[in-house]
Amino acid sequence: MALVHDVNLIDTTEIYPVPPHAETQGSTECYIGSWLNKFGKREQVLIATKATGPTCKLHNPRHVRDGINNFDRTSLTEALYGRLERLQTDYVDLYQLHWPDRRFNYFGTQNYHHITDEDTVPIEETLSILADFITAGEIRHIGISNETPWGIAQFLRASEKFDLPRVVSIQNPYSRLNHTFETGHSEFSYCEQVSLPAYSPLEFGVLSGKHLNGAKPSGGRLTLFKRLGRYNNLQVNRVIGDYVALACKHGLDPKQMALGFVNSRGFVISNIIYATTLQQLQSNLDSVNLTLDEEILNEIEAIHQLQPNSAS
Repeated sequence: MALVHDVNLIDTTEIYPVPPHAETQGSTECYIGSWLNKFGKREQVLIATKATGPTCKLHNPRHVRDGINNFDRTSLTEALYGRLERLQTDYVDLYQLHWPDRRFNYFGTQNYHHITDEDTVPIEETLSILADFITAGEIRHIGISNETPWGIAQFLRASEKFDLPRVVSIQNPYSRLNHTFETGHSEFSYCEQVSLPAYSPLEFGVLSGKHLNGAKPSGGRLTLFKRLGRYNNLQVNRVIGDYVALACKHGLDPKQMALGFVNSRGFVISNIIYATTLQQLQSNLDSVNLTLDEEILNEIEAIHQLQPNSAS
């Protein structure tokens, strides 16, 4: 259905499905690979996948390569060849670093604490390895994910200084509940052409309003998986209630209004949608036909200002 509606990007990673467990690790890539092989659609899609980063935090998966996932040649090579096998392809269109090879705030954490003399792989070394993959025809482009403005700057500086390939994208979260990308990242996107494939545009479905007031719909990811506490607070519930009321006021589907907002941003190159059913997918696909006027965008911003980045 997605391909029929001109979707041409499939985003995955070696730790999917979520939540990550050793017994299911890589299954998503296997499903994609078997489908592509069965129907012969490889040339119709761009495959984006990500190399698992080091286990810097408690919630980082430790079952991938025994938790030794620094972005050195050994780890990146093993990661790449594993997914080429699972995806049943001989190249990846966009090969991304899932999170940085250093400790900092990502996946909802706050309060940055700098670590002096941290043992990390230099960015220029990582880029040099990825450049070899490009030369070998095994990847086409390089992307980063869950990065900071400082991190983007280091990648761009290393590319220029050492004549290495540039990153073309930064896959970070972006939604009506999380505008943090706008603070420093968006300027890089516009000025340096490092665009945003935005993930979590519906914030695990909460922007549909189906989890309002403590509701736990059957099959919902927040119902099934108890791992995203940042959505379970009064502030988020209140903001979502305001967004749903705004959508109803203008006769809009809350999900489509949320996706339409992301689509309206000039720095977004791809809106990474998620769907469990064909009905959900169709609703997501229909959002491309929605254009939010200035009045609605201003009302969305007014709600955001009352409780900025409530799920960042």
